[in-house]
Amino acid sequence: MATLNSRERMLASIRREQPDHTPLYAWVFGFHAPEHLRWTGKGQTVEYWYTQRMEHLHTTPLPWDVTQDFKRVDAWLSLGLDDALEVSVPWGMDERVTWHDTLIPPGAALPGRGKVAQEQPVWLREYQTPGGLLLHAVKKTGEVQPAGWVIQPDGVPLFEDFNIPRAAKHLVSSLADIDGVQWIYQAPGAVQGAWMAERMSQVTPFAADRGVMVQAWSAFGVDAVVWMAGVENAVMLAMEAPDAFTTLLDAVQTADIGRTALALEYAVDVVVERGWYSSIDFWSPRLFRQYFKPRIAELARLVHAKGKLFAYVMTTGVATLGPDLAEAGVDLLYYVDPAQDHVDPAWAKRELGQHMALAGGISTSLTLTPANPQAIAAAVRQALDGMSRGGGNILSPVDALFPDTPWSAVQAMIDTWRSYIR
Repeated sequence: MATLNSRERMLASIRREQPDHTPLYAWVFGFHAPEHLRWTGKGQTVEYWYTQRMEHLHTTPLPWDVTQDFKRVDAWLSLGLDDALEVSVPWGMDERVTWHDTLIPPGAALPGRGKVAQEQPVWLREYQTPGGLLLHAVKKTGEVQPAGWVIQPDGVPLFEDFNIPRAAKHLVSSLADIDGVQWIYQAPGAVQGAWMAERMSQVTPFAADRGVMVQAWSAFGVDAVVWMAGVENAVMLAMEAPDAFTTLLDAVQTADIGRTALALEYAVDVVVERGWYSSIDFWSPRLFRQYFKPRIAELARLVHAKGKLFAYVMTTGVATLGPDLAEAGVDLLYYVDPAQDHVDPAWAKRELGQHMALAGGISTSLTLTPANPQAIAAAVRQALDGMSRGGGNILSPVDALFPDTPWSAVQAMIDTWRSYIR
């Protein structure tokens, strides 16, 4: 078989064709790169790697931009691994909405909530919308993050993992708040369209030159609901106020469709919907099938109509909900995790791999950290033996390489993979 470039190899795998070899693709979330793979930018050595899928969502301790993405791609390709350029598609907000952030001292009153007994200051964001006032309050905890990890931002971004456990008031904390979501999370407008055009003018030629695929992250789905309402509030809404919960989901879906439509105007290969908060850790299978599966299917149809591929992220509960994702039209499932989710790779290939491609096979937190070369080699061989026959598999650490992932562990994974594909 002729040697494929990275894009061709990844797309063949996602289409469940037989590539020249099984790809090894590693997302990074603050990965501490070894010295021989680092580069210098803006006068300092870049030790920690990120990806632009985090753009608009996370605050990195040091600046990271699309030119750094290009250097990371080159570094991974130099080792024979595969990579992708990722674009986080922006969203719009009604032009009549205004907002401002205020830092409220410890113990002071929050609007409408009286005096709050907390030790930390609170960031309060107030949205003035055509439908009224929306409040979102998050404790500023001020902990020092270890090197490489994302940090809590100053202010209250609409979507941010830090907001969930630190909430003093979730954005959606009552039924009255739900109607306001339609004003602050919308399909991209002219400003976002111009941003996207500029970003793709950089990404498209580089991707073509290096032969790597482009992934657009354009749908938040239930993750947006959890960011806005918190885990417990969201689940209770679904069970106790189904009509209101449907209204909230529909507002998110409308914006997600608009973001996806914008992505599909460009040379993207794969569209990805987040689903980290959609698994059975949070939702019963019945609620997932009632509320989320039809909306995932709607996005998959939109993507397929444009001849593109659709991926979904779910890192736990795959054995239960994987068949539903396949029925919804998902082409690529991120992730199968044999250690954390207890999914046997051979079972996944047999039961799910006939319907969609599978990425994963090795747990970052339980197998790569701390490093044990023998255990890593055994896990990689198990994943490749179980999932790679006949194509449709991407070996990928679940769900990223982190600041505390040892390079020796990554090297052991790479060495075993190389010996397998020779």
